[in-house]
Amino acid sequence: MNNISSPSSPNQVNRQPPKRIRVLIVDDSSLVRTVLQRGLAGDPGIEVVGTAPDPYVARDKIVQLRPDVLTLDVEMPRMDGVDFLRRLMPQYPIPVVMVSALTQKGKRITLEALDAGAVDFVSKPVTDLERGLEAMMMELRTKIKIAANANVAHWKNKRHLLPTERAPQTPRALAESTDKVVVIGASTGGTEAIRHIISRFPPTMPGVVIVQHMPPGFTKMFAERLNDICTMEVKEAESGDRVLSGRILVAPGDMHTRIFRSGGIYQVRCEQGEKVCGHRPSVEVLMRSAAEYVGANAIGVMLTGMGHDGADGMGAMRQAGARTLAQDEASCVVFGMPNEAYKRGGAERLVPLDKIADEIIKLLT
Repeated sequence: MNNISSPSSPNQVNRQPPKRIRVLIVDDSSLVRTVLQRGLAGDPGIEVVGTAPDPYVARDKIVQLRPDVLTLDVEMPRMDGVDFLRRLMPQYPIPVVMVSALTQKGKRITLEALDAGAVDFVSKPVTDLERGLEAMMMELRTKIKIAANANVAHWKNKRHLLPTERAPQTPRALAESTDKVVVIGASTGGTEAIRHIISRFPPTMPGVVIVQHMPPGFTKMFAERLNDICTMEVKEAESGDRVLSGRILVAPGDMHTRIFRSGGIYQVRCEQGEKVCGHRPSVEVLMRSAAEYVGANAIGVMLTGMGHDGADGMGAMRQAGARTLAQDEASCVVFGMPNEAYKRGGAERLVPLDKIADEIIKLLT
């Protein structure tokens, strides 16, 4: 007989308290560091293990404290958040949530930070600071919890693709077609995944419509940055825009984007309305419109993201005869939306990010 005694009741079996998410705050403002530390300390699932005024101090504290998540200011003296990320991620991949100013410069640097490996971002309030700060802290706590489970391992030893570089183009030629439409949905981690895919599309590609969860102001700049690296035209969608061969439309922040047919052409309609699946723009809205108006001529693609937005809409697309793909777990930052689309029968199969562009092109030829 061994000497290990059995617990007298099931309630006594090794009840470990849930592990708290260890967060390091990096911001050059001592006031902001204090505000963020106090705001995060109110969440029992988060532990602030330290703060740093700049990336140089942060580098040492990352090694010393081994945080699970970093919050990182976008604009800092000595080294901005993007430069820090470009140096950090290939050596020490860690989930990062950027804290962004809503200036034009702040938006640009935030998008560069997402390209450099940041998982997500929150925007600093500029008006009604009391309520705005409360909303920002709620959003930050949520995004830290999502980031804690994000897969950033693929950044290890990765060469960063500079904004001016174009990815290698696929050699496959496509016949021009105005009948086919590709719709893409993405959330957390989606900016990098979208860039990776559409930069490989040839200029003869059928029209593409994208929903990436992103607030107003950022989507226009996101589209402009994509336009610089793609052979297709990329623009933020406006109501009445035609879905054309050689054109990619990005749903504007805070606006649902639907495809509809007008005679022999496809167009988009952008409008507000209630949030769907917790989002505006919503992938669900876009994909249901594709099911209704494009049917078997559509291809649906679900990329990395938290939650289930678009899962049922992709199911409706498949029922209407569309072909559907979802990003596989190994290449996702967050395997939420693709997993739900696949589990619910909307996505036919899971495909690694590196192969999605070629798979879409195969389905079109």
